[in-house]
This record gives sequence, structure tokens and C-alpha cells, in this order.
Amino acid sequence: MKQIDAKIKAQILVEALPYIQEYAGEIIVIKYGGNAMINEELKEAVIKDVVLLNLIGIRVVLVHGGGPEISEMLEKVGKESVFVNGLRCTDDETMDIVQMVLCGKVNKNLVSMLQKAGGNGIGLAGVDGNLFEAVRRDDEHGNVGNIVNVNPQIVLDVLEKGYIPVVSSIAAGVDQTMNYNINADFAAEKLAIALKAKKFILLTDVKGLMRDFKDETSLIREVKVSQVAKLMKEGVISGGMIPKVQCCVEAIRQGVQTVNIQDGRIPHSILIEILSDEGIGTVFY
Repeated sequence: MKQIDAKIKAQILVEALPYIQEYAGEIIVIKYGGNAMINEELKEAVIKDVVLLNLIGIRVVLVHGGGPEISEMLEKVGKESVFVNGLRCTDDETMDIVQMVLCGKVNKNLVSMLQKAGGNGIGLAGVDGNLFEAVRRDDEHGNVGNIVNVNPQIVLDVLEKGYIPVVSSIAAGVDQTMNYNINADFAAEKLAIALKAKKFILLTDVKGLMRDFKDETSLIREVKVSQVAKLMKEGVISGGMIPKVQCCVEAIRQGVQTVNIQDGRIPHSILIEILSDEGIGTVFY
């Protein structure tokens, strides 16, 4: 039995070889969010995936939000979380808490987990080195910004030294002195483009893009950017999937080779996508 197991393990490693060769030295940006950030077992699996990829020469950048942790902290101070069109309304007091949670607790906990798993992580806020520069989105959302410029050099410097950058989705305001809260999907997309990443992965709480969102067997494995408008018209892409798909489309149009929306609830989904023939989720190209 042990011999059979060993042969299976060897075959898995052999299957991974061409993908290791393809991605060695390349940059992959992973937007880390959803249940994979909350469940401890899934969190550990993601961290181990990232460390393994780093050790075989793939340059991984983690971009994270922290919605549940922010909501939890706001509740502790007696402040209600308010959302409009899926975005958190962020007044000055809320912005202080957003920065504290994202740049402090969440970011440093992820860096610590990378260290314990044998990796070398460095935490960065989007304001460091003017990485993300943004303007106010609108008055309704308060201190929520739209990124207008990305200065990726600080991330490239960290990658060059062999570290794993862990980036929180806060941006420096260029239209005022206040920093801005940025949707992590959009921040990751902009960074993937600026870094000329080979691949961009969005971890979510769904299997990917499904023709019928109630039926997980209706997963669409591949989508050409040219097909997106038709899928939107048909209602296949709707609700919260719209902004995620828009991120995918923009990243592809700006030079990222492939983008994946995949299920972060599946342990080691990152390795399955990058290092196996099978892959996972929905790939956009």
C-alpha cells in the first residue's frame, strides 16, 4: 500500500514539472478573501500553498481585504456596518478602524503565518511607497477610493529579495490627505496589471462562474473575454459576480495572461490550479 502511495505521489510531482517550469520566475497575484481567510484549516492550506510556490521559484504576491474582521471591530465599538452597492460606507471613524484592522491585525497575522510555515513574508500597506494612489469614489461611500495610479517598485524590490509581499488594500489619497479604503478585488487587479503578472487568482466562496448559480455542476470552466458581454446579457454574470468578472476582463485586456475565479473553500485550490492538469474554477483569457 505504501509503495502504491509513493508511486501516486511521484506521478503527481511529475505532472507538476511542466507547470513549475512554465511559472518559474513569473509573478502570480492572489486576491485572498472569503471563507479561506476565516476558516483556520483553509487559511493554513493557503499559506502552505504560497510558501511552496515561493520555494520553487514562483513569485507570489498576496493582496487581502478583511471585511469580517472590520465588521467585528466596528461592532465592538458600537458602530454599525453600512454597505451601498456592495461597498462599505467609510466615514472618518470607520476609516481609522479599517486601517487598524487591515494594516495591523490582518496583515501582520498573515505575515506571521507565512513565517511559521517556512516562508519569508513582508507586510505592506497600499500607502507604502505610494503603491496605490487613489481619489474619492463618491460622497455616498465616504472614504472609499478608486485607484488612479500604481507604483509597483516597492513590491518588485521585495520580490527581488526573495520575500513574499502581503499587501493590504489601503491607498494614499492624491486629492486630499486622507487615505482611502479600496475594494481588495480592484486593488489586486490593478497590482497584477502593474506587475505584469502571468496569472491573477481571485479566491472566492463559489466554485467559479456558473451558468446557474444554484447549480454547482453548471460551472463554466473557460471564458473568453469576448464572451463576457453575451453572458452578462443572458444573466449568467449577475449580482456580486459582475465586479469580479470586470476585474478579470480588465486584467486580461491590460496584459495579464490568465485570470482565475476559484473556490477558496477547497483546501490547496491554488496548487490544484497552478500545478495540475485538472485545474480548478473558471479561467478567463
